[in-house]
Amino acid sequence: RCRRGSSAGKSAASCGAQIRDSAPAEHCDLQPVTADPPITLSYTTSTVLQGCVSRRSMYTGHEVHVLSIQWSKTPVPMLNVSITPRADDCTRQTVLILQCPQCSASITSPCQNLLIHTDACLSPKVKSMELPEAAKGDTLDWVQSTYGGITSYSKLKDPQRIHLHLGENSSSPPNCILQKDFDATPHLEAEVLFREVKGCTSSSAHNARAAHIVQLLHKPSLPITEVNLTLSCPEQQLNNQILLLQGPANLTWILMLNSCSLNFLVRSCTCPWGRRKGSCWPTRSRASSPKGFKWGVLTQTPRPLPAEVPRKLPVVTTLSAPSTDLMFRTLLLLLRPWKCTDDTMEIVIARSHLEVRADVVNITLRDISCQAEKNATHFMLHTLLSNCGTWLESHGRANNELIFSLSTGLVLQSVRVAFQCPIPRELFLRLFPTADFKAPQTELEVNKEVFVQASMHLEDYPADLQLKECYLMAPGMEPLLLVQGNKAQSSSVAMLEEPPSNRTRKVWRFRFTYTIPEGRHVPFSATLKCKAGLQNNTIFEKVLEVKVKDIWRPPNNQGLGLSAVLGITFGAFLIGALLTAGLWYIYSHTRPISKLQPVSTTAPASESSSTNHSIGSTQSTPCSTSSMA
Repeated sequence: RCRRGSSAGKSAASCGAQIRDSAPAEHCDLQPVTADPPITLSYTTSTVLQGCVSRRSMYTGHEVHVLSIQWSKTPVPMLNVSITPRADDCTRQTVLILQCPQCSASITSPCQNLLIHTDACLSPKVKSMELPEAAKGDTLDWVQSTYGGITSYSKLKDPQRIHLHLGENSSSPPNCILQKDFDATPHLEAEVLFREVKGCTSSSAHNARAAHIVQLLHKPSLPITEVNLTLSCPEQQLNNQILLLQGPANLTWILMLNSCSLNFLVRSCTCPWGRRKGSCWPTRSRASSPKGFKWGVLTQTPRPLPAEVPRKLPVVTTLSAPSTDLMFRTLLLLLRPWKCTDDTMEIVIARSHLEVRADVVNITLRDISCQAEKNATHFMLHTLLSNCGTWLESHGRANNELIFSLSTGLVLQSVRVAFQCPIPRELFLRLFPTADFKAPQTELEVNKEVFVQASMHLEDYPADLQLKECYLMAPGMEPLLLVQGNKAQSSSVAMLEEPPSNRTRKVWRFRFTYTIPEGRHVPFSATLKCKAGLQNNTIFEKVLEVKVKDIWRPPNNQGLGLSAVLGITFGAFLIGALLTAGLWYIYSHTRPISKLQPVSTTAPASESSSTNHSIGSTQSTPCSTSSMA
């Protein structure tokens, strides 16, 4: 047996032997540990005992995944199964068949329409159906006859966690044919308990040193060049412990220790974050390895400790200096700064991540003419998937390289890091102002023709894939159907000739003119929504928010309501009436006095007699003359 208290947690290690500090090395006959092992061992893998995938479920109404679990020892631990839909899309119903007799399982998924068949005890209780007896025999035949197709089948041994990624691949084989040591990447990743622990003790355990061995055996079918090892130690641990790492030649060990104080005996140890007292210490509080290592087969060979093991192990072990290539490769695997659509690739890297490692002068892709733009904070690359030396691989991945030009004194050093950018299997929508379909925009101008492109990246897409419908929705207005079944549904819409498509990309194009009915106000935003799918009701949906622009309306004009218009009209009338009254008041009090007083018809007495006399004499003259005559 092994001394208790070495390391516990998520690590890939096995118990070896105890060595006395001053005694010669003794023969160690490793035997299986039957009692509770002194350490908890687990490893992450996507390789299953048996497995297969197929595309037949794509032509049915369900996506079907089968998990068959085996256990080597009892008691059986709790099995945790997490299910993640692609792009958070739960529109397509998923069927999970979990074969796990006499075990408890926890199944978590954001999809409410998940259908579960299982013989396990689910905790917490979720809606499920009992696995029929027919399914416990030939599971594949039962699934085929019940659901018409199967997406994936995986048989695992001693898993404690399973992460299942939903999604179907049209490039998968038509039938699910079981294969041994099947690579279930990218739809499954499991954390598996390692229960083949072996150990021994020396003849005297007094003042002995506990030794723990991690041995990775070489397997040509699963070539491994790099191992990420994470150890988590308890708070109260023994200090006189050593860790021995064994593996094939040219194997790099990347260590991450969580509160562990151990001495190492290793062939080579490379740590991209520096070293301290013979062990690798992370600079960030991250308990898991930066790169999820995919173990193929991990076994223990019952061999004694090598005779050349020194009687006294040094406290400080010299570690090989980390290479620049490894530092940048590990950094990019942590950051994953690339993002792809069905025809573009974008890479953004913060300069702060690079300054502590080297003086990066420039970054290019495999085609060195594709250079990154840079500002004070970031390096940025944007290119089409058909440019810059990018080639498309199976399973929807774009392959390229990032080339870092480093300044080391007077010499420029080049570091190349290959990467794979996953291409989402979803529908993309873009709006263009011209028929050349360049420079997409998010503005929709009233009474002006615009061009729409809908596209999908699908490997070997079926012939019945079509653009189901596209329509435009605006607040307060009825949805405007533009396209249905690849046909225009309005006189203002016209389908355009599709560009030459390859076997991995499908493109639809049409143009339309957006008009506003008479008497309706112009909305400030609208939603363009399109659906593409197959005859088996597999639907891909995309929504594009656009801003509506009216050339007759000033920018940022929010418009006026009826109440505001009536208020302004009444206010203008009231101001006009008050202004008119004010002007009349001023006019009536400022005109000349002579015009204000009426002409008097009664003169004063003195003046009246004189006047009357004058008038009388004047008027009597003709009479007098007449009399005289």
